[in-house]
Amino acid sequence: MFDFPQGFYSDVRNERIYRSLVRIEMGKLEEVKEKSDSGAFIRLYDGKRWFYASTTDTASINQELAQLARLADKPDEQAISRLTSRMEKNLGDFCRFADQSVAKTGLKDKISLLESYAGLVQNDQEITHWSASYSDSHISKDFYSSLTKADTGLKFDTQTAGLRLGVRFGSGANVFSETWCKAETGFDQLKQLHEEAKKYIEQARDYFHRAESIEGGVYTVVLSPLAAGIFAHESFGHKSEADFMIGDTAMLKEWQLGKKVGSEQLSIIDDGNLAGSGFTPFDDEGTGAKRTALIEKGILSGRLHSSITAADLGEAVTGNARSIGFEFEPIVRMTATFIEPGELSKDELFAGVSRGIFIDSVKHGSGMSTFTLAPSMAYLIEDGRITRPVRFSVITGNVMQTLDHIDAVSDKLEILSFVGGGCGKMEQFPLPVSFGGPYVRVRQINVQ
Repeated sequence: MFDFPQGFYSDVRNERIYRSLVRIEMGKLEEVKEKSDSGAFIRLYDGKRWFYASTTDTASINQELAQLARLADKPDEQAISRLTSRMEKNLGDFCRFADQSVAKTGLKDKISLLESYAGLVQNDQEITHWSASYSDSHISKDFYSSLTKADTGLKFDTQTAGLRLGVRFGSGANVFSETWCKAETGFDQLKQLHEEAKKYIEQARDYFHRAESIEGGVYTVVLSPLAAGIFAHESFGHKSEADFMIGDTAMLKEWQLGKKVGSEQLSIIDDGNLAGSGFTPFDDEGTGAKRTALIEKGILSGRLHSSITAADLGEAVTGNARSIGFEFEPIVRMTATFIEPGELSKDELFAGVSRGIFIDSVKHGSGMSTFTLAPSMAYLIEDGRITRPVRFSVITGNVMQTLDHIDAVSDKLEILSFVGGGCGKMEQFPLPVSFGGPYVRVRQINVQ
């Protein structure tokens, strides 16, 4: 099928993309979009550098391969072998969503579904502004490489469908905004979530009316599965992406495998096998999804790799070479990142807090050496019970110290999926990911 240039490593990734979007704002249908696209990403490695091309003219792929070979230096067989020895040679058809593709659901049905959720808020006199959106995507990929030269190649697909319902209470300086968001792998799974959405909006209403500012200081903090997942993703997941370490001996020393980096209660996993917005059955180098333990019982035990970072560091590929589309090269990215559950029930975990803070939802989070989490809805814990909603700006602290201060995790794992955003790295945004965890208790957190 493809004329892979002799002596080099090269591969071709064909993509077919379907997306749709429906948005209603304050009772008015503002957007109805449907788009299909296709193209190919082509790359070649000469042992020193990667050479890339992307095209929507798939008939020109062989010409693009030949042009990349002309641009390259004479192939370095030893360096190429070091790369390809890490790669997997997966072949076959692993598509899961073709028969239930969201492309087969008409826009009329998508509008009708969204209108049913908009009906939960559109006549609410306390809500001063609201918007509702439905979005979906079905992406199928074919991967071919010079390692297999097989005409069948590797075929796989991913799919996400989701809803967002955003509301604002109040006006002027006294406002509170919150968004309910839910994503699944198919349209039909979104049809019966109205009670969940309604309950969340009522929680936001109660928070708006009753939340009071709390004095800053050092508190014991309990993170919800959402907050725990964001913390794991932002504060540790990015540090585990191995391309940050290439050529940086100081960072490699700091992040030496086997080093103690957190409490024995803490284990963090990245796993592209899990259903949801982070589902990545194969990455964009044809590597199968892996369950990668980044931290096991407080010990640094792994990191996320592409083939080139695995070759450079002498480690195994993990299935984390991902791109946001056929216009971009694969780079090291997370999939579904989460904190593993422990043994305590939720009630037992809260019972160990005499006075502290529970963070239920989060506006945003960031962090490498120092992390910050800005809560949306948070609550005071007194004598092991959630008592009243509270307002404050952020929790913050040194990542390593905070990991060491985790003293309890609950026994049930929640993985959360989303639409309308994603993870950003360099120019590649948004990449679909998911994250989550159990309830996580952390001592000595700075609340500002």
